[in-house]
Amino acid sequence: MTKIKRAPFKELFGWCMFDFANSSYTTVIISVTFGDIFSRLIVPSVPGSENPYQYGNMLWAIALAISYILVVITGPILGAITDYSSNKKRFLFYSYIGCIISTCMLWFVTGSELVILAFILIVISNFFFASGENFASSFLPFLGPKEDLGKISGYAWGIGYFGGIASVILVNTLGEIVPDNYQALRMVGPYTGVFFLIAGIPTFLYLKEPVISSIRVEKSFYIQVGFKRVYDTIKDIHNFRDMAIYLISMFFAMAAMGVVISFAFIYGAQEIHIEQIHRTAMFLLIQLSAASGAVLFGFIQDKIGAKNTFNITLLVWILCLLFIYYIRETTFILNNSGLNITVQWVFVAVTSIAGMGLGATQSSSRTIVGLFSPESKSGEFFGLWGLSMKLANAGGLFFIALLQFLFDLRNAFLAIAFFYFLSLVICLFINEKRGIQTATDYKER
Repeated sequence: MTKIKRAPFKELFGWCMFDFANSSYTTVIISVTFGDIFSRLIVPSVPGSENPYQYGNMLWAIALAISYILVVITGPILGAITDYSSNKKRFLFYSYIGCIISTCMLWFVTGSELVILAFILIVISNFFFASGENFASSFLPFLGPKEDLGKISGYAWGIGYFGGIASVILVNTLGEIVPDNYQALRMVGPYTGVFFLIAGIPTFLYLKEPVISSIRVEKSFYIQVGFKRVYDTIKDIHNFRDMAIYLISMFFAMAAMGVVISFAFIYGAQEIHIEQIHRTAMFLLIQLSAASGAVLFGFIQDKIGAKNTFNITLLVWILCLLFIYYIRETTFILNNSGLNITVQWVFVAVTSIAGMGLGATQSSSRTIVGLFSPESKSGEFFGLWGLSMKLANAGGLFFIALLQFLFDLRNAFLAIAFFYFLSLVICLFINEKRGIQTATDYKER
């Protein structure tokens, strides 16, 4: 394997801008705004129950879970096809356009009578978003030498959070999430789609298609080749031992993170009763914390290793989730110590600390896969990364959808801390140096 030189600044900028652009979707639609609109305003509530929005929560979780399962089914195959055909950029463009169109179409959800339409559009748009995330990430191993990948990935994640801030500021001009304002809130989809469209243009202007191999086959055989390459990788997975262990570890971490990303603001609204001022502060602080965490831990990764960095972020998550579960007790202790603070502001503070783990965990995860990926299998391995991550997201969302019915949202949220603990234990069995050497020594048969 020849050593990759660091890509020119213009190309790095183009790649980073895709994280800036697609953060508008994951932040506005999945995390902050539309999830709350869906669960409280679109899906009819059940007055008189302990949580009148539990059916909205359940449908939201199921819609996202279905989209992730679709990515699980297609991700490795499409990744292998992009490797063999050298069409990473074209597939990235298709996912970009698909997400933009289906997101803009959320405008057609005129009320609760169109719950099914909203459900379908979330499945479709999140499928395209998550697929695009895989395609974009598969460029990482070609953007610089392995010792620089942590910083490069960290820059992109950090820039991405500022895209989230800008897009939420844009949609917040539509007003509060209340029933009387629903007609204005219908524009959340178009606003987000247009933001994604414009911000993503530099990616397709400056990012170059990496050349992996001169071997080509007729297009009609690409799918056949994709299946064969994935089959060969799975069959030979024992040769990539550390990658296999990491994918299992990451499964549990991303199952937990999928719940946190999709339900943090829903949890805040329904359990902590945060208001618009808390929501705004929480969002801004999480984005700034996550951006700084992604960049800071990107440098730390290249000093202490991506595995150790990943483990540190898991510990941060476990502690933060415990504080969230005991948020009222924590507030009581703080107030007895002389502070005068509400439980809502303590929740904002804890989630802001968790935000640093959000950026760092995702960035270090992408870096580890980049380090363990042979050049000729980058799209395929990032497809497997996407498979593990999206299967985890789906499993975590089904898990919390069920638990909130059996117990309540608060206890269901606590249970995901155990997922982070399992991820930490499994990750201890990874040898990072061995995984890198395996990727370096790999020869395409």
